[in-house]
Amino acid sequence: MPDLFGIVVLFFVGSIAAFINVNAGGGSSLTLPVLIFLGLDPSVANGTNRVSILFQNASAVYSFKKEKYYELKNSLILSALTLPGAIIGAVTAVNISDELFEKILGVIMILIIITMLLPKKKSEKTVTDFSIDWKIISAMIVVGFYGAFLQVGVGFLLMASFQYLMKLDLIRVNMHKVFVVFVFTVPALIVFILTDNVNWFYGLTLSAGNAFGGWWGAKLSVKKGEKLIKFVLIIAILIMAFKLLNIF
Repeated sequence: MPDLFGIVVLFFVGSIAAFINVNAGGGSSLTLPVLIFLGLDPSVANGTNRVSILFQNASAVYSFKKEKYYELKNSLILSALTLPGAIIGAVTAVNISDELFEKILGVIMILIIITMLLPKKKSEKTVTDFSIDWKIISAMIVVGFYGAFLQVGVGFLLMASFQYLMKLDLIRVNMHKVFVVFVFTVPALIVFILTDNVNWFYGLTLSAGNAFGGWWGAKLSVKKGEKLIKFVLIIAILIMAFKLLNIF
């Protein structure tokens, strides 16, 4: 069981990570290394992180609903499309070696940074409704697999899918994102639990911070709008870059 310092660190890191996750993505690039630093095997850290992700996104969904941002039908459709990939992704995650997992994590983080730093075309006009086509279906299946397998940076994938395939504004992007992640985390967490890859004390301690950060992040996302979200995106990129360069 961690000491008081460890508990404080987990709560603080969980709060910051959840705020980043709700408004952008990449928060797990903070929580996974901290859990490993505290002595968990990478596979157990991966599973334990899902406990906090579940609480974080449940809190964020509730906060968005309280702020009158809630589209249950559309969120459920998008979430359902991620479930086949999520189950396969979680099963894959618990059946690879810790060494391979760490290598994949490192490569993915580098690719995320490169992708986010590439110049992007000016966003097209956003829409208030959308239809499901094969591109969205394919994207959601991939998102489900990746999110259940690794989680780190899945927010970026969802934001790209919702913005560039569906042309949604950033606030509605985040509204759907937290709902989708909440749903596909459920089967992923079940797989990690059944394979004994969850440390409940660490997970629940981190969850307390994540729930607070998710609630806080969703409220600020709605009140401050797209400027705040873009600012958090930049911060998330810098955090991952510093980690890869061993600056902290």
